Amino acid sequence: MDSRTLLYIVLGGGILVILYMTLKDLIGKKEEPAKPAADVPQRNATDKTILPMQLQAYERLVLLVERINLQNLISRTFQPGLTATDMQIGLIQTIKAEYEHNIAQQIYVSPVAWEAVKTLKEQTITLVNQVASQLPQEATAMDLNKQILEVFLQAETSPSELTSQILNAEAKRLF
Repeated sequence: MDSRTLLYIVLGGGILVILYMTLKDLIGKKEEPAKPAADVPQRNATDKTILPMQLQAYERLVLLVERINLQNLISRTFQPGLTATDMQIGLIQTIKAEYEHNIAQQIYVSPVAWEAVKTLKEQTITLVNQVASQLPQEATAMDLNKQILEVFLQAETSPSELTSQILNAEAKRLF
């Protein structure tokens, strides 16, 4: 089994995990029992306070997904003259920094949404590392970028798109 096949298996597995978690959450959701009438005013006040924070969290996570999408990340990180190793390190450091900058958003989103974001981060780092490991030692950043983009073009579904769809669907359910 060559490393490209292994890479596709990892990407496909990650997509399946995200889909499974989403479907499990949607199907397994049970209706909450009715709250006593006395709780309603307090609940509405809490909802009015928390809803904007939840929406902002989903917005920030969608932005995070776009920022760690390798197609976007490559264009922001690439500098002529870098080696493939330097580019690999730069991409991974940027992914980790973006994720850490938004880690507090998990408080306001569902566990499924947060798990989708974590899975995307891990898959993206794995993809960069696997593609980089296939290149010769003297490869340039441009070589790495071309190989990464080639993998994206061959993939049927982008993990970033799938994660964005999950986040968007959950944010819309808040209304």
